[in-house]
Amino acid sequence: MIFLDITASADNRPPDLEIIKQIASECFMPLAYGGGLTSVAQVREILRLGVEKVSFNTAAIDNPKLISATAKAFGSQCVVASIDVKRNFWGKPEVFGRRGTVSAKVGPVEFARRAEGLGAGEILLTSIEREGTWEGFDIELVENVSSAVRIPVIAHGGAGRLGDIQDVVRLGKASAVGLGSFVVYQKKGMGVLVNFPRRKILLDLLA
Repeated sequence: MIFLDITASADNRPPDLEIIKQIASECFMPLAYGGGLTSVAQVREILRLGVEKVSFNTAAIDNPKLISATAKAFGSQCVVASIDVKRNFWGKPEVFGRRGTVSAKVGPVEFARRAEGLGAGEILLTSIEREGTWEGFDIELVENVSSAVRIPVIAHGGAGRLGDIQDVVRLGKASAVGLGSFVVYQKKGMGVLVNFPRRKILLDLLA
């Protein structure tokens, strides 16, 4: 599970340790946290609460040395580079931070390679334009990034059916898939109905 406080960096607000502690105490699966992280000391404090990985998004743009410092202190397996992507005026994919409002002025492939070189152990790759659309993943984006790095890439943004998971793994070469709205709502624009696919169904999809 990846818990992201998406407003923390935009609001210049530190991580809410009490909420993180509560979630970690109730979560019986590996847990990653991202949002408002600016120092190795903060990372250490969060890991002590039971979180296993930390995710850097805005920090990966503003302070990339934090990735290498965290990897050095706790190991690359602890570090997730969260890369948010949308297309610019010319239709080229570009990396953005601060909830998709500030451009890093670099493409996702180059940014992913930089993150890997700094010590990130995996990448959470989000298509901003596909998030919440239920229209499927950006296969081209995922395949381009997955083929450019040696670390696992988690595809995120756009899942609307089980076949989308199959497609992004087989065609996009994703190592894993992040699901949000698809497992929380009945369908696009409808009420909450948390319903995660059974393990056997997922395994059969990827067999």
